[in-house]
This record gives sequence, structure tokens and C-alpha cells, in this order.
Amino acid sequence: MPGPVGGSIPRARGEARHLRPASTIHERLVTEHGFDHSYQRVKLYVAQARPRIAAEQGSSPQAERMRGLHRRFEVTPGAQAQVDWGEEGSLLAHAGIGKVYSFHMTLSYSRDPFCVYTTSTGLVTFFDCHRRAFAHFGGVPGSIVYDRTKTVVKRHVAPGQPVPLHPEAAAFAAHYGFEVDPLAAYRPTGKGRVERQVDIVRAHVLAGRLFNSLEELNAAFAGWLPLRRAQRHRTHGQIIAERAQADRAALGPLPDLPYVVADHHLRRVGKDCLVSFEASMYSVPAQAVRAGQRVQVRACADTIAIHALQADGGGVLAVHPRAARRGSWMVDPSHWDGLPDGHTRATVIERADAGRAAPPTHATGMAAGQGGDPNPLAALLAAHPAAATPVTRRALTDYDRAAFLIAWDRETSR
Repeated sequence: MPGPVGGSIPRARGEARHLRPASTIHERLVTEHGFDHSYQRVKLYVAQARPRIAAEQGSSPQAERMRGLHRRFEVTPGAQAQVDWGEEGSLLAHAGIGKVYSFHMTLSYSRDPFCVYTTSTGLVTFFDCHRRAFAHFGGVPGSIVYDRTKTVVKRHVAPGQPVPLHPEAAAFAAHYGFEVDPLAAYRPTGKGRVERQVDIVRAHVLAGRLFNSLEELNAAFAGWLPLRRAQRHRTHGQIIAERAQADRAALGPLPDLPYVVADHHLRRVGKDCLVSFEASMYSVPAQAVRAGQRVQVRACADTIAIHALQADGGGVLAVHPRAARRGSWMVDPSHWDGLPDGHTRATVIERADAGRAAPPTHATGMAAGQGGDPNPLAALLAAHPAAATPVTRRALTDYDRAAFLIAWDRETSR
């Protein structure tokens, strides 16, 4: 290809993605480099350059032709499930819930689905959804396929290298007896069964409906589920519920005790005996803490437990239900026992003559003209030593003159 095209395509751009369409390359050449040749010249150059670039990157022409294809696999009953998240956006924004997510688990053999709606995708919520899915299916699959999310994978590694699992994910899987199967890098089709299920649930359960709570969302899925399970699946050609019988029968047993995952966080106690976590406030007993004390918050799916650190003696300070929405106050009024509550403060409206003390009688200190009723204030003033101090009576104009509010009368001031 003559110079203008070959010299105008930056090598970095050609290498950056030899899969990038020629139309995109031509568009960027025109807008960013002032390229004035036709699209056809770019298309011919790209067609010639792709094999060379693929060879430089260690890819064969055969591999390039096979790019985009994948191997179809089938599994035996109970052998595998796939998990995925769906982001449902602001479905409950009018109810004060910012974002809603849907957790999906699908049994790979039968495509039997499970879904639950949450407000978080965190570690605790993630594995709590697993427990609910296992209870729904009545057992545990042999392996579960995941994306390489931070709740499953400790860190990302290059393709072909062993994937380090998150410690909680490894412990959870060991407790329930299944294998964690993170997807290979650059293999987006590896869990298409559950990804398709996300779209199906979104179209049949959520579309065109208004919900006011997570409970209504979960109830809507539960109401639609029998309809889905009664359908004949287009891939395996069987009724989903009938095929699911073999799938569920082959699942592993549930353990006697559940594995409870808890997030641990350090927080400080406020002067109001409240601890802030996820924008909500949780109370702790005033008699067991001090202002500014560091405590440990252990967040489970349904509860928030606040523990004292070992340096402060350890132990549980308080346990609250987990707030359903941000900005909530989870307060036990008994935690403020012993603190001033303001009940000793009082106000009174006195009469205009209430502050005037009548002279007491010599015998009993009774206020004259009050029908003999005692006047404690008059008696107190009469008993004070300053009561016998003589006081000069002056006209009010004398004080005005002293403050230079009125002029002095020379005759008077002599």
C-alpha cells in the first residue's frame, strides 16, 4: 500500500487491537489526523496488516478465524450451577432505596432458576443469597461458575495462571462442599445460562410493574416461577420442572449448621452513644462505653453486632437488626439510661406583682395584706444583713443627668 495510508496508521493503533473494525480506524484517522483518503484504502491496508500483527502477537491465522467461537458443554444433573448479578437500577427510588440488585443462580442441567433482590452486592449479602438459593433448591451443586469478582477472587492474574480465591469464598465453599469455578479470562460466554436467565426474569417479572419494597419484588418472582418451570426449554427440549427433579435429586446435602459470613469494621462511638455504619446509626449502652471509643462492627446479612475491642475487655455491646435503608436510626432507648434526660428543667409564668415583697410582720414574718399567708421571699429578704442598710431615695432625673441624657441645672448643681 502506498505511503499515505501505511504511514498514517500509527503502529500502536494497529497493534492495540487488530480486531478493531476498519471503519473505526478510518473514522479516527479522519477526525484525529486529518486523513483525506477513502475508507476502502484503509480497509485494504487493515486486511493486509492483520495477519502480520497477529503473528507478532503470537496468534495464528487459524486462531484468528476461530475467534468468537466457543465449545458447547453439557453437564450431568447436580454437577453445576451458575451465578450472576443483575443491576436493576432505581426500581425503588420512590421508596427511598437508591439501587436494587438481583442475585441469580441457575442449575446448569435443567435451567431451574432462583432469584432474590437486594440493595447490596457485598460479601455478606453475596453469600447470604447463596444460602437462600441452596435452601430453595434443597441442596448444593458440585461446582458453581462465577465471574472474577472481588467477592470470589482475591486478585486478578494473567490468563493461564492459577486464580487465588477470596478467603471467605474458599471457606464458604469448603463448608458447603462445592468447587469454585471462576471463569477464564476473556471468556464472556462461560456462564450464558444464568446470564440469559437474568434477561428473562427482567422481562417477565419487572417490566411494566411498580414495586414499593424488596419483599414485593421477591414475591413477584415467586409468583412467576411456576410459570417458568412449567415451560419447555428450547435448548434441552424438556419441561424445566420435570428435568429439575433429576437435577435437584443429585445435589449434595446441606450441612447441619450454616456458614455465616460477617464483615468486620472498626468504628468510633459518638458522644450520643451512636455508631455510624453504612450511613445508618446504631446505639450502644452509655454505661459500657466512652465517647470516641473504638469498637468493632460485625455486619451480617440481617444483624449488626457491635463488639468492644480486646483492649476494652471485649464482649458484645449491642445487637441490632440491619437497617433496610441508608440513613436509618436503630436505637434502643435503654442504652441512654443514666444520661441526663432534661426532666428536671421547668419553667413558670409569674404574675406582674409576684416579685414585689411585702414587709413582713414583726412576729411571724407574714406578708401584710395576704390574709396571713407566708411569703418565704419576703422573710428571706428581711433576714438579710443588707436589709438594714439605709438607702437614699433619688429622683429618676438625677440618674438621667449622670448619664448626660439631660442637661444639668446649674442652680440645682450648686
